[in-house]
Amino acid sequence: MIPLQLREIAALTGGELHGDDVLVDGPVVTDSREAQTGSLYVARVGEHADGHQFTGAARAAGAVAALTSRVVPELPCVVVPDVQEAFARLARGVADRVPDLTIVGITGSSGKTSTKDLLAGVLAPHGETVAPVGSLNSEVGVPLTVCRLTASTRYLVAEMGASGIGHIAYLTWIAPPRLGIVLNVGSAHVGEFGSRENIATAKAELVQALPADGVAVLNADDPVVAAMAAKTSARVVFVGTSPDATVRADDIELDAAGRASFTLKTPQGEARVGLQLHGEHQVSNALAVAAVALELGLAPDDVAAALSSARPGSRWRMEVHERADGVTVVNDAYNANPDSMRAALKALAAMGHGRRTWAVLGEMLELGDESIAEHDALGRVAVRLNISRLVAVGEGAKPIDTAARHEGSWGNESTWVPDVEAAEALLRQELTAGDVVLLKSSRDAGLRWLGDRLVDDDPDGQDAGNAKGQVAGS
Repeated sequence: MIPLQLREIAALTGGELHGDDVLVDGPVVTDSREAQTGSLYVARVGEHADGHQFTGAARAAGAVAALTSRVVPELPCVVVPDVQEAFARLARGVADRVPDLTIVGITGSSGKTSTKDLLAGVLAPHGETVAPVGSLNSEVGVPLTVCRLTASTRYLVAEMGASGIGHIAYLTWIAPPRLGIVLNVGSAHVGEFGSRENIATAKAELVQALPADGVAVLNADDPVVAAMAAKTSARVVFVGTSPDATVRADDIELDAAGRASFTLKTPQGEARVGLQLHGEHQVSNALAVAAVALELGLAPDDVAAALSSARPGSRWRMEVHERADGVTVVNDAYNANPDSMRAALKALAAMGHGRRTWAVLGEMLELGDESIAEHDALGRVAVRLNISRLVAVGEGAKPIDTAARHEGSWGNESTWVPDVEAAEALLRQELTAGDVVLLKSSRDAGLRWLGDRLVDDDPDGQDAGNAKGQVAGS
């Protein structure tokens, strides 16, 4: 973070300084275990823990001050009525102090983290770039990311998620974007929002926050997103495969590993892109990144080269491991919704030509009344894509198995198991050399950990492809 005296933090947050006016020149943290020398510890009160109980631990780890709602004896502190609101004010104050900073906001029902990783990788060679670690896209994650800015940061890539109306508007106040990307509007979190229309309203808050001299990058292939052009005063750039797209992908091809190549067509010229990421859905993400990069002055050839060499940095998103025994493990189990599930299954089908494919699917959470219908539809998609073996894991995923059996008159091709342990036992018994196994579920279903164990269980004791933790796409 930009070094600040504690009195400056008090002024930015509207709080009251208690104790010494120390210099905060380390990272801002909300987890006392992550504190370092010079840190500011933000003592949030959550559902399961009161951060004020850990100020001593934060001090022991190197923190020099805390942001609190009451005086604590262990550290000099700024006391505020609402720690979260003060945290947001601090982050906005940090952003406002960085000269020549360009903020890019990214939202969508799926693909935010992959797009964030891609964009950060493309921009980093052209200026100091800050982007979220993993999926820090909430009212806590965005301030944490903003507080990593330094005086020399040129680009801030801000991933913005929401579980209700007004959430993205709040995040755009913390990190006001000049460029905004809306990737898609799907059914993710429909149980929380109530309808897809409400999801669209929430996502549109990003483009509504853009200034008149800003740029809204909208997916021309998603009619709901394309319609957001009427809701922004910023200039609109459409991306997609549609002939109406300003930045377009033509001649899309998939290789045997399910990696897409395409011709990037732009008003500035065209260039061929060969993504190292798995799945045709990555093309849409790459086009959004290309549009932003072009707006920031990069040439099409440079954009294409950067996209072609990019490796995202977030785990459990189409993370591909080639085991020494010939089994390919695709761990895409960080999150799931109907759109990302279908995209992952299509990628599995593309990767599995001439090989036996396994789709190990857990429950998609937060779908509300649409849950049974969406899981049912997913089982039918697996059959139509000719996936060899389907394993539905957990009670909530049972409709996937039921639908697959009805759709394809399947027998042993589809199996339901009650939990991750049963799925693991089945895979260990039946996986053979040459198989491709996809693990996909919402995060809390636990399949990402099973994916890690399958990689660790390499019979030859090594991972012949990517080292564990090296991601290959999302």
